[in-house]
Amino acid sequence: MPLMVLLITVLLLSSSLVSAEPAQAAEINPVRFVTPNGMTVLVLEQHSLPIVQIHALIKAGSAQDPPEKAGLANLVASLLDEGTTTRSAKQIAEQIEFVGGTLAAKAGEDFTTVSARVLKKDTELGFELLADVLLRPTFPEKELKRVRSHILGEILSEKDAPDLIAAKAFNQVVFDGHPYRWPVNGTEKSLPTITRADLYTFYAREYLPNQTILSIVGDITIEQARALVAKQFGSWKKGDQPARASGAPKPMDKPVVRLIEKDLTQATIMLGHLGISRTNPDFYAVTVMNYILGAGGFSSRLMDSIRDNQGLAYGVGSHFDANLMPGAFLVTLQTRNETANQAITGVLKELNGIRDAPVTDEELADAKAYLIGSFPLRLDTTAKLAEVLSQVEFYGLGLDYFTQYPRWIERVTKEDVLRVAKQYLHTDHFALVVVGNQTKAQVKPSGTQ
Repeated sequence: MPLMVLLITVLLLSSSLVSAEPAQAAEINPVRFVTPNGMTVLVLEQHSLPIVQIHALIKAGSAQDPPEKAGLANLVASLLDEGTTTRSAKQIAEQIEFVGGTLAAKAGEDFTTVSARVLKKDTELGFELLADVLLRPTFPEKELKRVRSHILGEILSEKDAPDLIAAKAFNQVVFDGHPYRWPVNGTEKSLPTITRADLYTFYAREYLPNQTILSIVGDITIEQARALVAKQFGSWKKGDQPARASGAPKPMDKPVVRLIEKDLTQATIMLGHLGISRTNPDFYAVTVMNYILGAGGFSSRLMDSIRDNQGLAYGVGSHFDANLMPGAFLVTLQTRNETANQAITGVLKELNGIRDAPVTDEELADAKAYLIGSFPLRLDTTAKLAEVLSQVEFYGLGLDYFTQYPRWIERVTKEDVLRVAKQYLHTDHFALVVVGNQTKAQVKPSGTQ
């Protein structure tokens, strides 16, 4: 997951590649196999529309960036389609655009994804282009300078976005000493130091078939997928498993406040601490608990208290960013500078409230109904399915995940919700970041430093 955990990335697909009808979880039975060079492949046949999605997940992200080279994994991903030993960046772009397909790469904290989406008739080209950028990138110096300059421009523009300013400061506190503290796209200081040699070193160490999960979803048979995988990826050489130096982030032991001056009419507030990993067995109970607390939109306690009853904010929400290692739990909102203290007090009151007493039967039932009912919407396109399949494999959730998820949610009890609230929500040690007019806000939360 990217640093700005509450931002939503919207992928605009070609109009010729329309979405499939919503998939039923019970129908999702992928075939899994491992190639001789160690690549894990998941194939899910869906013949309702003539579309094929090919999604590669490489088990390397910004968590593997050297401390002084933040943004390296992202630069590698950004340059994969900017030239290979067989094609120029222009040729790659023209070939995928000519058939109305898409080809995209994106780095996150724990992994990088590279995906191609094409019509059935262009399946072989989709495999060929994806394999080309994965196996044969050249990282041209000219393109490196251009892409790096573009990313630096984005970083500069982020200085005008209070939510991004707050998120960066928040992660610096919560993940102090851990790679998760740096933005995936790097910093003004680190990016200029990254050289073409750095890109090659990272690529050679991390981009290996035995470090890759390939999900194939759409109008393709298992036999066709096996043949194309062998043809396009069979020459990819297996390598030694890269070392992983970073352990889990260390929990905070006291409250810490960061007040950032920005002359705005509203203060942006982030409050939270270390959360859970995606493999934590309490993930499903935490998901239900957090829906009731702040992820349930207008039905959540935070929205009811902070917006509806007190009129302090237009919107407020809570989020658990469950990564390979524990990510962040955070509450975010914007309020008038003068009501910042009241809003912070209100947030802490709701955190304590869900920790101190069981949720109601109605709250529990509503949370379960929404989470179970909305689950198929996370799987309603070939692109979403391929992405989820890769992550199910990455986190070791088991291929029965699609039928088990509703059952895991349904099993959560009020006692489970209370237990995980007490265990994973903390009001005595947290990070608080406020971006706004500090003279007007006068933030002085009790017990912080």
